[in-house]
Amino acid sequence: MEEILRTTDPTVIAFSQALLRAEDIECFVMDVHMSVMEGSIGIFPRRLMVHRSDAFRGRAILSDNDLDVTVRR
Repeated sequence: MEEILRTTDPTVIAFSQALLRAEDIECFVMDVHMSVMEGSIGIFPRRLMVHRSDAFRGRAILSDNDLDVTVRR
């Protein structure tokens, strides 16, 4: 799995998932339950993960829809 998006905005995550699923790219959101640790204030970002073989295409789809897909390593 490879991270293609990191954000604290749940609407961006939902939109990104819809875009990727429409193109038959499986995705998984990590760190969804971190709100328990932070007190539900939303300061920890969620990460959108895809299979490594779909990462390039996934980033292109998100980038085409004006979503920030900068690679963080």
